[in-house]
Amino acid sequence: MCLAVVGKVVEVKDVEAIVDIRGAKRKVNTALIEDVRVGDWVVVHVGFAIRKMTEREARETEQLWEEVLRAV
Repeated sequence: MCLAVVGKVVEVKDVEAIVDIRGAKRKVNTALIEDVRVGDWVVVHVGFAIRKMTEREARETEQLWEEVLRAV
């Protein structure tokens, strides 16, 4: 099973970005979505940013992940 995670873009260079995912910074390919900028929140799946989301959506998603992780 594969999961997508939410992260905040902290750096952008061409079609690559550095995304902060729960404190871990990862290199992510952004070729699948348009106009990625520092400060954007993105959904990351297997190294690709696949969707932008609002900060509110991102915070809600992070909160849900926290609940899942506490339950495990």
